[in-house]
Amino acid sequence: MKQFFSDVIQFRGTHYDFGYFQGELLKDSPILPNREKQWGPKKDRHFIIDSEKYKELITKIVPGILEEINGLADALQMNIDDAFRLFGGYYLEFVRSGCSIFTDPNFMVRNYDSHPRGYEGRYMLYQPTDQGFSVIGPSMQITGRIDGMNEKGLVMGYNFTHSKKSGDGFLCNMIGRLILETCKDVDEAISLLKEIPHRHSFSYVLLDPSGESYVVEASPRHVAARKSNVCTNHFHLLDEENRYRQEETRQREKTIQTKQMHATNPYQAFKVMNDPANDVFSKKYDASAGTIHTSVYFPKELKAWFVIGPDRKPVIFDFSKWLYGQNINVKRIKGELNYPDPFVNME
Repeated sequence: MKQFFSDVIQFRGTHYDFGYFQGELLKDSPILPNREKQWGPKKDRHFIIDSEKYKELITKIVPGILEEINGLADALQMNIDDAFRLFGGYYLEFVRSGCSIFTDPNFMVRNYDSHPRGYEGRYMLYQPTDQGFSVIGPSMQITGRIDGMNEKGLVMGYNFTHSKKSGDGFLCNMIGRLILETCKDVDEAISLLKEIPHRHSFSYVLLDPSGESYVVEASPRHVAARKSNVCTNHFHLLDEENRYRQEETRQREKTIQTKQMHATNPYQAFKVMNDPANDVFSKKYDASAGTIHTSVYFPKELKAWFVIGPDRKPVIFDFSKWLYGQNINVKRIKGELNYPDPFVNME
């Protein structure tokens, strides 16, 4: 087992200042150099086709994110088109992933399954002073969010279905950020998912303080919503969008449904996902389907749990207290994975 960590990053202020703050941190971080090395000769494919179109789209939904990218570009002394390519969350190549989600009326527990080599190791708490809702959750592509919860208690996580037949649209991580910054409840999130363009096919799992949980199946061609409390890596409504082989994802779905029936509290539900003995936590890291983190969100209490690696006790965040000015004392979330290569935030 090798040690890994996520940095806990907290900020209150405008989006531009948040971007500049992150840019200053990235100057001293190995994230961008490591990512460029990983992309290698493929990096020329990581581009935005039309910068003006991107600016028009993002300005309609969350203009603050455009300001955040401007702040990043200024701090890093970077051409704005390069900043869009790196941080825009639009029309970039995506590495496939796994992921499993279970919801209860009072919480969501989620395993994020992917390749450790691309994981940023940044757990973010951001309270905007210009526009948008405050959000807690891990980042992807700096500006995007892998999962998270906002100040209204809306919780979001997403699961990969496939990247074939891709379209011109936002990536999952930026869609997650758009949902959390702009939507106060599940209904608003479903409406947004039906309005915006999608690059790939993903399920977006939503929960709010009402206790209602929805899975929104979204592809570049169709978006459909259903009530459900379990989600893995296949669609139920948009069957024509599924991958050819679905045995593993359907079996994992059944395992979660069966084992969560015996969980009588949030910690037991967390253990179903985080303890490898329950056959949900995955060690398939080389296949981009190993479990990197397990997160739990409580929309009514505005609390969050987070761990890196298997069979660990969660770090507990009181987001409600943070929203009223009480900073988090935790600087890093540490864990262990059975994988030799580091996250991109590690030397």
